[in-house]
Amino acid sequence: MEKIETCCVKVNLPGGVISAGDLYEILQIAENAGADAISIGNRQQLYFCISQNQLEDLELAMLQSAIDYEVNTDQFPNVISSYVTDNIFNAESWLKEGVYKDIFDLFNFQPELKVNLVDRHQTFVPFFSGNFNFISSDVSNYWYLYIRFPKTNDLYCWPYFVYSDDIPVFCKVAQDVILGNRELFYDQPEINYNLFHEKIAAGNNFIKQQVTEPLKLPDFSLQYYEGFNKYVNGKYWLGIYRRNELFPISFLKDVCSICLKTRVGQLYTTPWKSFLIKGINEVDRKDWGVILNNYRINVRHAANELNWQLENLCKESLELKKQLVREFEEYDLRTYRLCFAIKMQPKTGLLASIIIKKTKAGLFDILHTRDFNPNSKDFVVYQEGLSAAALGKSLIALCDFYYGLLSEGNVLPHHGAAPDAETDDRAETITIYQCKNCLSIYDENYGDPINGVPAGTDFKAIDNYVCPVCESTPGYFIAIEKQVHAI
Repeated sequence: MEKIETCCVKVNLPGGVISAGDLYEILQIAENAGADAISIGNRQQLYFCISQNQLEDLELAMLQSAIDYEVNTDQFPNVISSYVTDNIFNAESWLKEGVYKDIFDLFNFQPELKVNLVDRHQTFVPFFSGNFNFISSDVSNYWYLYIRFPKTNDLYCWPYFVYSDDIPVFCKVAQDVILGNRELFYDQPEINYNLFHEKIAAGNNFIKQQVTEPLKLPDFSLQYYEGFNKYVNGKYWLGIYRRNELFPISFLKDVCSICLKTRVGQLYTTPWKSFLIKGINEVDRKDWGVILNNYRINVRHAANELNWQLENLCKESLELKKQLVREFEEYDLRTYRLCFAIKMQPKTGLLASIIIKKTKAGLFDILHTRDFNPNSKDFVVYQEGLSAAALGKSLIALCDFYYGLLSEGNVLPHHGAAPDAETDDRAETITIYQCKNCLSIYDENYGDPINGVPAGTDFKAIDNYVCPVCESTPGYFIAIEKQVHAI
């Protein structure tokens, strides 16, 4: 029997937002080409698969409808944004619908490097998964910019705030500099930031406002993004997640139809591969319930199933996630304030508190950020060379370790957190370092007599330090804050 070759079609949705009418048109074209389901990528884009012999008809339909798309490639990554969070996961920022849309409209080219537009008050959309990461500041229409050069993990903080209207032009100029000087700025172990700055500044007159305060990352928590939820003016938003990452086209067409009927203008895709619809009226909830019933759509999955980042269209990652979620459920594991990523390929840009990374040998390493905030870039290796069957037990132990650090007297630092009003005025906060393998503590006040380190020695000043119990190196130590009360 002759094997039918399939094609993967990708459609970018700038900012993760699309009108109901435009989505319906894409769905109709995909259905006519033989697709029966749509999936969402971790950069808020759409994917669907068709047979090779349907490709010509699809290309003609896309051309007639002026829809940009790619087949079996990802040359133009989607511009992602936290627009989806506006009014539901945060409401305190100057960054509103109009600002997002104005910036999207100014992009008169398709970026070849990843662009993130993120409100710093939210944690639903990742901060640093792009190459150009624009993060809102306290000053209206001015953004922090953190640049992650392609194929590297180093972040460079641009020394000036970027004005909203300058963002698209800056991205084009910076992209041309990077791609035109690959030997300097693309997949390089070291980057000359001063040279990069000189090349951007040459011949360009961007609005400059010096960065005076460093960006403070918010503590991470992943909001529950499923089901009907009430928000402003008595309206509701609906979040829809699918365990197999596939949304039936017939279901989405009915969703678009009810949006058009009830004047819900836009739908949103999320980095967690889900759909979100805002502005649902109380009187229309019954109609939405009918659609969910007709397609047997479950909108109440467990929280520890929703906090995962996977590579796009990766069956191996999806099956491993299902296995681990089952083990988590059996253990009744708490995963609040944690999220997980599975990386089958290197340098995929996925961010999480805890990362499961496949090695060339087919085994898995477990890493986590030093403070368990997924927006941090400081990773620590927890376990190496594990089989898939051994991952669950190790991940459960790591989660238990994390909550142990949060217990009284052993607390992880929180970025930008306000002091507790109940804190004893006589308490002093000191930093100690704990080995994550054996839980041994290095306290500057006592030093380490076994290693010949005198009292009063800063941990960071010790050369070639090893744990006196398990001989772990400094990379296995986590900085934690501890309150010492005066007597």
